Parts: sequence; C-alpha cells; structure tokens
Amino acid sequence: MATTVVTVPQFWKGQSVSFMGGVGIIKSYQPEADSWAYLVEMAMGPEPEMGRIGYETTILLSQTELSLRYHPYYSDLAMSA
Repeated sequence: MATTVVTVPQFWKGQSVSFMGGVGIIKSYQPEADSWAYLVEMAMGPEPEMGRIGYETTILLSQTELSLRYHPYYSDLAMSA
C-alpha cells in the first residue's frame, strides 16, 4: 500500500506574486509532482503609444519560482484580480 502526501499550496487565487522577470496574480493552481503549479497572469505595463493588441501574458510556474510581491517598485503597478 502506497501513501500519498499532498502539501497545502503556498499561494492562493487572486494573490499578487513576483518571479524572475515580473509580477502577476495567481489565476489558478493544481498539484504537480510533490508541489504545486500556478497559472499566473502577468501585470500589464504602461500602454504603448500604438495601443494594446490583446491581453497580457499568462504563464505556468512552479511554486519554487514564486514569492510574495513585496518590492516597493511594484506597488505602483496597477493590477486587477
């Protein structure tokens, strides 16, 4: 008989997080090989002169690649949940 231990996710839906290369908001998460995988919607930067073509990027990151957003620079970015 095998025992499976699932840990509690470290981050939650709607939570602001940072990662190498940017900041974003957790959209969803799912268990993945002894950890969790998170779908993160990146923050929208300033609108370019030519206007927006579409939505910003959503990426899949592992729990080890994320940390809580705390850098003062990022507090100026407008992020919607």
